[in-house]
Amino acid sequence: MDEQLRVGLVGAGPWAQMIHAPGIANHPGTTLTGVWARRAEAAGELAVAHGAEPFEDYTAMLSTVDAVAFCVPPAVQGPMAIEAANAGKHVILEKPIAESVEVAENLAAAVSSANVASLVVLTRRYAPETKELLAQLHRTGGWTGADGRWLTGALLDGPFSNSPWRHEKGALDDIGPHAFDLLDAALGEITDVIAANVSETGLWQLILQHAGGATSTLSMTLSLPLQPPFAGFTVYGPNGHRTLNSRDTSAQDCFTNLLDDFVAMVHSGTTTHECDVRRGLHLQRVIDLARRKAEA
Repeated sequence: MDEQLRVGLVGAGPWAQMIHAPGIANHPGTTLTGVWARRAEAAGELAVAHGAEPFEDYTAMLSTVDAVAFCVPPAVQGPMAIEAANAGKHVILEKPIAESVEVAENLAAAVSSANVASLVVLTRRYAPETKELLAQLHRTGGWTGADGRWLTGALLDGPFSNSPWRHEKGALDDIGPHAFDLLDAALGEITDVIAANVSETGLWQLILQHAGGATSTLSMTLSLPLQPPFAGFTVYGPNGHRTLNSRDTSAQDCFTNLLDDFVAMVHSGTTTHECDVRRGLHLQRVIDLARRKAEA
């Protein structure tokens, strides 16, 4: 690229340290210009490690960048991303994109009004093996159902076990966007949540309706001590079945692929993508419907 995108990073937690900061700093089309976090000390440490400037004032950081990548809880991300879009900054969003449908709608509207690029970090969608399977499914067609399982003990141990928002919201908000996105991309848009239940241990089980008549089932939890964790999706129909359970592409490489798309969008003036903010809004609505169905 003739000119690198100046990117500011919001957040300095484990995922920002492992994925966002090194990904942005090492990508040929981006430079990590600044870091802001609620804990100034953490922002300073992460910024120094990657040659960026730490900021204590978020608005001040916005004035120095072309784009902002967020790696903070959804309740924090929503309002801050709206401010970034209103300032004309392109945005990379974590999932879910906001704490509520209302804020997600406001964010999508701000991105649209500002005519800026947006991408949501739906990690597996940027993996070549996922793209290959989805292309195959669409070429074949005729799929009538799918079964998804995403089972981890992330709340029990590991870098995200002390995440307050994950403990509060559970698998529906953390795993849900990834799982809904893959099922939706494979079978067609999710139009309804037929049934939803969450156990006392945090196991979510759902039945989903898709446009065109297909249905899918999904089980997901953050509280099952499986080693290693398991994530798999099987799509089936008259033409047999296809399964996606490969994680050959690392999360870091998936993020690099996301940055490839993001840089290309910004330089070409493109503001639409299959994983843009509108996708995030759709997934937010599915989350909201599932939670209301479970509470009914």
